[in-house]
Amino acid sequence: MGGEVRDGRIVVVGASLAGLRAAETLRAEGFTGSLTLIGEEPRPPYDRPPLSKQVLLGKVSAEHTGLPQRRPLNAQWRLGVRATGLDPTGKRVLLADGAEVPYDRLLITTGTRARPWPHPEEAALDGVFALRTADEAGRLAEQLDAGPRRVLVIGAGFTGSEIASACRERGLEVTVAERGPAPLVGALGGTLGALAAKLQQAHGVDLRCGVTVTSLEGDKGRLTGARFSDGSRIEADIAVVALGAIRNTEWLAESGLAAGPRGVTCDAGCRAFDMYGIVTDDVFAAGDVARFPHPLFEYQLLSLEHWGNAVAQAEVAAHNMVHPGPRRRPHLAVPSFWSSQFGLNIKSVGVPTFSDQVVIAQGSLQDARLVAVYGYRGRVTAAVSVNQARSLEYYQHLIETAAPFPPGPGAADQAESQDPVPSDVPDPRVLSHGPTVALTGHLPDRRLTVVQPPR
Repeated sequence: MGGEVRDGRIVVVGASLAGLRAAETLRAEGFTGSLTLIGEEPRPPYDRPPLSKQVLLGKVSAEHTGLPQRRPLNAQWRLGVRATGLDPTGKRVLLADGAEVPYDRLLITTGTRARPWPHPEEAALDGVFALRTADEAGRLAEQLDAGPRRVLVIGAGFTGSEIASACRERGLEVTVAERGPAPLVGALGGTLGALAAKLQQAHGVDLRCGVTVTSLEGDKGRLTGARFSDGSRIEADIAVVALGAIRNTEWLAESGLAAGPRGVTCDAGCRAFDMYGIVTDDVFAAGDVARFPHPLFEYQLLSLEHWGNAVAQAEVAAHNMVHPGPRRRPHLAVPSFWSSQFGLNIKSVGVPTFSDQVVIAQGSLQDARLVAVYGYRGRVTAAVSVNQARSLEYYQHLIETAAPFPPGPGAADQAESQDPVPSDVPDPRVLSHGPTVALTGHLPDRRLTVVQPPR
């Protein structure tokens, strides 16, 4: 296959962080053809991490979270309209308004949406929120300004914990309900989950683990409280549902792509697979909706809901859309993310859930200043710092080189104990929030119809 493909029609479905960064990279890499970005929300791409932090604290308005464009895109924007289908044979994206958008190459960056409260009549109560869009964050911030008596946060993953932290910083009474044994346990395992539980309680959170919310109660259309699986009840004016995310793949159900609840499966070069495991050459995926193999994690398929992954993968996808053949690059970046909550800065590299043991390699749990290093079958797979981010680069190198676990002394400020303990990563099914990193070796998501070759 020859040189660069600089012309033609590229369509990006998903006017998201990944979609915007891919569009910028396409132009930077010399693409001169027509470029169309399709987005369900009426506003241009914006940044989501501030929604559960600065916006809820009232430090930034939801209107001011837009992402800057780093270069002129010369693109057609189709905002406020949803993609409803894909015809890969006719190379057309079908839109909710009846329009059809033709393409030569397609990039899918449709991301995720918040998992809704499962009872629609309860979800419709005034005071019940999910937190995924800027509009939702803006409305929630307004109600927090009004000084509710109590906020219930359902789900203690990263988003739920950040929401609880913001509410406590505002001086509001907060109850957190989590079906799992501790906050953050689904992402970081038992050792740091126990630390997160102590921290929330020390900051005055009414933390309830091992329980589920069985019903949200209302009066005249307004939330008044909630009942729990242990029989208890609380009064609350606001409930924030933080049950994880759903990947936006339903519009691809009849497309013939390997797309399902776990995302759009693609190769390490971001090219989507069809449902028979054959890689396509004109459909690509990037960001939260993509599901891709990673050699550092035994080629298991990773789905990552991380800001940095969306950017890095979008840039790789865009490069490979312009440069076919041997000039294609793999997306092999080590996953990383950060969270700020209850006075702690938590940063992670690698995949902590891909582990069987963990060791506190620096600092101590007592001081809440540490680096936890995770291992799987005797090699380093992840590291998480708590108020100790400067050390992470060293451990990222260990992950990239598949260094032996437990790691030898290499960074300063050694820990009190170097004894590994089980990482206690729970089965995701025991959590009320979905994982921000999904690892799975299972493919595909749907039952195949076996096609018989013509005789």
